[in-house]
Amino acid sequence: MPEQIDLLVRAGRVLTPAVLAGDEAAAAGFVAVRGDTIVAVGSESDADAWAAHAHRVVDVGTGCLTAGIVDAHIHPVGGIRMTRGVDLSGIQDLAAARAALAAEAAASDGWVLGWGLDPNAFGDAAPSAALFDGATGDRPAFVQLFDGHSAVASRAALAAAGITGAERFPDGSSVAIDAAGSPTGFLLELSAMALAQRVIPEQSFDERVEALGGILGGMAACGVTSGQMLDLFDDDAFELLDELERRGDLPLRLRISPMVAPGSTEADLEELLALQGRHGRRWHVAGIKLMIDGTIDNGTAWLFEPDALGESTDSLWLEPEEYAAAVRFFHARGIRTTTHAIGDKGIWFVAQTHADLAPNGTQHRIEHIETLPDEVLELIASSSVAASMQPTHCTHYTRADHTDNWSRRLGDERADRAWRIRDLRERGVIVALGSDWPIAPYDPRGTLAAATLRRPAGRPEVAPVQPAQALSAAAALDAHTAGWWRSVGEEGGALRAGLPADLTVFADDPLATDPDVFADSPVLLTVVGGEVVVDAVPAGAQR
Repeated sequence: MPEQIDLLVRAGRVLTPAVLAGDEAAAAGFVAVRGDTIVAVGSESDADAWAAHAHRVVDVGTGCLTAGIVDAHIHPVGGIRMTRGVDLSGIQDLAAARAALAAEAAASDGWVLGWGLDPNAFGDAAPSAALFDGATGDRPAFVQLFDGHSAVASRAALAAAGITGAERFPDGSSVAIDAAGSPTGFLLELSAMALAQRVIPEQSFDERVEALGGILGGMAACGVTSGQMLDLFDDDAFELLDELERRGDLPLRLRISPMVAPGSTEADLEELLALQGRHGRRWHVAGIKLMIDGTIDNGTAWLFEPDALGESTDSLWLEPEEYAAAVRFFHARGIRTTTHAIGDKGIWFVAQTHADLAPNGTQHRIEHIETLPDEVLELIASSSVAASMQPTHCTHYTRADHTDNWSRRLGDERADRAWRIRDLRERGVIVALGSDWPIAPYDPRGTLAAATLRRPAGRPEVAPVQPAQALSAAAALDAHTAGWWRSVGEEGGALRAGLPADLTVFADDPLATDPDVFADSPVLLTVVGGEVVVDAVPAGAQR
């Protein structure tokens, strides 16, 4: 027993690896921490002896102690800009969207901004500037759709940005046009959206610092101890993080994996390579993000066969072999990559690219994997590439009866292959869970519920989507903790001596509580690197 430890957390239930594996029942116990490392995990009978050597003891009473939750896919800095204006999430028809935009216009000056709109709100019509009719007048307006890969600009916004519809891009982005060749207002993929975004007035640096602090603080309050930020689009990202740490500290660990854009040159790859290892106290640059395709909802995914509208037939990389060359560049240098791949052909191409790599111990990953044929699943399993999945994308934006936009575009056969998380895990594929915030809510309690219910938490009237793909509660928690660490080839995410001291305490046991109930379970404690960053333990329980 060490002479001194920094922190001892006592809990009514401790979810050790043996508990998650089903080898033991959860019981009361403790975790002891020195510095940023777990030094012991023990039973309640030994807790007093260890507590006598602790600088600080936190007793969470009947609370349930788990390894720290990790969100495998987030965009906190990009989310500052993406979530400006009115939140249109959950709106299902144009009338409600217009009413919300009209209210935002009445409450603000200048540009009218919104985000999170589900394309199902447009019914059978394509998104267009008609969204703003009768709502925003002649003011410029810009609304990002829920997937973050498309947006709708008003006619005034198109004019302000000088968008004509004749634009061409070095990737699969496009400006939708009507029969006369005029832009409709629908902007598909990042390069097209950037045309309008560059003329939207920027927030001040201080406003952005405050916004980022609120985003990361909200994640920590939900029990998230680490997140992987899969972009580096904002020029001031490092300055924002440095300023937050100057003012105090980040409330979670942040791993930043900058993105390789289609059309990147070897000089561009060298620049991203040079960023590896840059760091602050709780953030660091590690790994690379790529995108092979867009989204099914926008018709920009990469499918073996066209969707119902004749779309989703191409990669975002105009020359897909350039993508493979970029992966080989980083693999040869031991840099882990993760690739956005949504359509079945895109997933196949990414899996095949990784299967062709000479093994050198570098763990790579694929993001999303939305529609997955059996033969491509087997290729993923044989290639040893990991999978990063977002259960709430399935449960929040698709429907069991296939009446949603995603399913209608794919048709029944391909829609029935939706988010095969259980199949991937049972074939031995490393699975990590995340939210892709702000595409979906970052609260891990909702993500865990979606993974086990295959429907939104608190909505028992909603039919589950492909319920055979539901994970057990233990498998879901493992994927939201240790799964991420395995997906980046590192050790962590378990209550075991020698591992990082990232801990989450819920009021209820996620393995034994009804998922609908657990989704509202209070978070009592969040510990990052041995430091308590969120303490909501009732006063009577802490000593």
